[in-house]
Amino acid sequence: QVQLVESGGGLVQPGGSLRLSCAASGSAFSINYMGWYRQAPGKERELVANCTSGGHTNYADSVKGRFTISRDNAKNTVYLQMNSLKPEDTAVYYCSAEISTVAGAWRPSDYWGQGTQVTVSS
Repeated sequence: QVQLVESGGGLVQPGGSLRLSCAASGSAFSINYMGWYRQAPGKERELVANCTSGGHTNYADSVKGRFTISRDNAKNTVYLQMNSLKPEDTAVYYCSAEISTVAGAWRPSDYWGQGTQVTVSS
C-alpha cells in the first residue's frame, strides 16, 4: 500500500517562511493528483493548493501570491513553499493524493498524510 509522509511544519513568526514536503512511498503505483489542505481549530478543512494531472495549479484566495506548490515526479514528492506567513495560516496541514495501484486494480483512490502543525505566532 501507499503511504504519504509529511514534514516541514513548525513554529514561525509572522512574515516568516516554511516549506512543507510530502513524499509518497510504495510499490506499483502512479499519482494522478497531489495537493495540500489545512484545518484550523473550529474551522472546516479547506483546500490550500493542488496540482492537477494536466499540470495546472490552484490556490485558495487567502494564500495566492504567498504560497507555491511544486512537484518532483522523480521523488513522488509534493512541496508547499509558504512565505509571508500570517497568524491566520495557523492550522494542521494535510497532504492529499489520488493514487492508482496494482493492488487496487489501478482504480484511483484518495490518500492522506498524517498532518503537520504550522503555527504562526510572535
